[in-house]
This record gives sequence, structure tokens and C-alpha cells, in this order.
Amino acid sequence: MSIPSHPTPAHSEPVKPEDAVEVGRILGAWGVQGGIKVKPFSSDPQALFSSKRWFIEPSDAKPGHQVPPLLRVVRAREQNDAVVATVQEISDRDTAQALAGARVFVGRSSFPTPDSADEFYWVDLIGLAVANRDALVLGTVVGLIETGPHCVLRIQPADADADEVLIPFVGAYVDRVDLPGRTVHVDWQADF
Repeated sequence: MSIPSHPTPAHSEPVKPEDAVEVGRILGAWGVQGGIKVKPFSSDPQALFSSKRWFIEPSDAKPGHQVPPLLRVVRAREQNDAVVATVQEISDRDTAQALAGARVFVGRSSFPTPDSADEFYWVDLIGLAVANRDALVLGTVVGLIETGPHCVLRIQPADADADEVLIPFVGAYVDRVDLPGRTVHVDWQADF
């Protein structure tokens, strides 16, 4: 599959897409010729491979630290639990190491299409309403927890003082996900 390139004119700053999603952090240098090592936020780092343009922001721990706003990926591959890459903008180890902690963003529109209709990116689920079979809205998805065998939806009820509700993201409890309708339909009662 080829990925179209979007060259940035030399006189303008690259602009991070509005749909940019943080997909990893730069751990530091890899090799001696300016390669970088990235810790992906997903166990399946396809979002990093789906785009040849990684948008970079400094680490929250290093405010004001200068990083290039865009890295154009020449090559990237998995190595153990990380992704190693060579990029056009970096050609030496010291420059690569100086990026340690930087945040890596990719446009959501460049993510690969899920393999099946019942696979979803976490970023697409966060913010959806959760309604049960009685049409009672239980709250909003505020995050997910990876437990190994499956994920668990973290639901914040409308009452901000109420405890978070945890619903396993499995077919026994999730009837369907309606992305256009921005709702996860579940077989779950409010008092569970």
C-alpha cells in the first residue's frame, strides 16, 4: 500500500492536522546515524506505520524544549516493544537523543482501516455516550483499560460525583457501537 506524500513548502511551517492523535513517545537515539526509537501507545503500532509524516511536540516534562515540528519517515519497523525509524530531518545520534521524551502525533485520517466491523480504535470510542437496552444513558466513555484478554470501557456518569462505571468491551455486554450516532449500546444496568 502506498502512502501519498504531502510535501511542505520550504517557506512554511508544517501544520499538525486537526485530527492528530498522540500515538507514541520518542525514547531516544537508535544506532549511530540518527535513528530514533519510539514507544508506541498501542500493542499494534500500525498508526505509526500508516503515515510517513510524524508531527512532534516537546515532552510535557521539557516545556520550551525545541523539537522539529515534523519528521518525515524514511523507514520504520518494529523492534521488540518499540518502533525504530530513520527520518529525513535527523542524521546524527546526538540530535536523535535530544528528542527523548518528545510526543509523536499522526493524523487520525491516516490510520489503517480496522480489519473487521467490530474492531475500533480507542480514540474513536472516547467521548461516545453509553446507553443500555432500556435507552438509559449510563454516561460517556472517558478511557479504556487494557486487561490482556480484552479491554474495559471506563464510563463517567453524567453526575460527576458518581463513581466511574467499568464495562468489559466484549460481545456479552456490548451490543453494538454506533460511531455515526456517537453511542455504544450495552446490555448493562445502571445499578451493576
